Amino acid sequence: MAQEYLYRGKSRAGTDVRGQRRAASRQALTHMLRREGIMPVMIKEKGRRRLFPRSGGRVRPKELAVFTRQLSVMIDAGLPLVQCLESLGQQQENSAFQRVLQAVREDVENGAPLASALERHPRVFDSLYSSMVAAGEAGGILDTILQRLSTYIEKAVKLKRAVLSAMVYPAVVLAVALAIVLLILWKVVPMFTTLFTSLQAELPWPTQVVIATSRLVGHSLPFLMLGAFGLGYIVRRYYATPGGRHAIDRALLKIPILGGVMRKIAISRFSRTLATLLSGGVPILESLAITAGTAGNAVVEEAVLKTRGAVRDGKSMAETLRNSWIFPPIVTQMVGVGEQTGALDAMLTKLAEFYEDEVDAAVSDLLTALEPMLILLLGLLVGGIVISMYLPLFSLISKLSVL
Repeated sequence: MAQEYLYRGKSRAGTDVRGQRRAASRQALTHMLRREGIMPVMIKEKGRRRLFPRSGGRVRPKELAVFTRQLSVMIDAGLPLVQCLESLGQQQENSAFQRVLQAVREDVENGAPLASALERHPRVFDSLYSSMVAAGEAGGILDTILQRLSTYIEKAVKLKRAVLSAMVYPAVVLAVALAIVLLILWKVVPMFTTLFTSLQAELPWPTQVVIATSRLVGHSLPFLMLGAFGLGYIVRRYYATPGGRHAIDRALLKIPILGGVMRKIAISRFSRTLATLLSGGVPILESLAITAGTAGNAVVEEAVLKTRGAVRDGKSMAETLRNSWIFPPIVTQMVGVGEQTGALDAMLTKLAEFYEDEVDAAVSDLLTALEPMLILLLGLLVGGIVISMYLPLFSLISKLSVL
């Protein structure tokens, strides 16, 4: 019986395509879209009940990695797939993940392939995961594919930690510094202002600047906070547009020092994702489409989609990557060697390992350099305000000593 499906995918030109269509199954719709030159990224039944309530939990990547590795071991031991899913579902502490695995088990028990059952839960099993599983089922190497998937997820978690280390630490320190400065300007400086007014002290220009800033903060703090939230909302809405996302992601990659780290992270993610897909037997055009969708950066996504178009037209992947400023010569050279020797997945794995080490070293160096700089910045801000407030007192003390 035909069902109504909602789908999202990439056309041959690399543009987003969305719509809805009736088909006998997800596989039938997937084949239909591919014949039309559309690489499906997401397919789901229209009007299907939400598996997760809006207030429900989420499945963490670490939980998914552990499940994937355990499922691989159980399948390798010769246990039936339904029994594996039932056993692993019962031992999950995350109730949301437990419900997902129960639904997957029921679909498999009713005759659906594992990949199709996983595709019904895109919030847990993305297109990369389901495509790898489909390739594993087709090739009879599901246990091997699941091992590679668990390794990929673990590496992705490690890479995400590196991103958080590079971005969160300076952001938190700057936020704390800003909060301290605002508190001093809002509560401490007005007390000094009252004292100076009562003593009719002569105020040097640094003190006048600090007092003027304090009055602005005291009178306009709610408006300043509202303006900050408004600016954040505008940036988020702008980032939600294709042009805005491309502009902001490009600017992030151009930032001195930090941009270099972000570029290495993007190359590492690209190499690891594409290597995992190719080693799992996923066709290269589909692999490139999935890699573009998981790139996490609009500039990298655009470069990968251009590469996919060039490969579809019979051109070399290395030649296309060479025209993008994102990928340095070492990447294009190793990809070229991989294409010539037929070991592209192995070369991409070596690239991923190399850049993962580079990311670790770059993040460590960045944090080592940022820590004293941020402490110095905080000291200059707080120390500058304190000295500015004490300058009039020094002047008054010197006058009293003369008298």
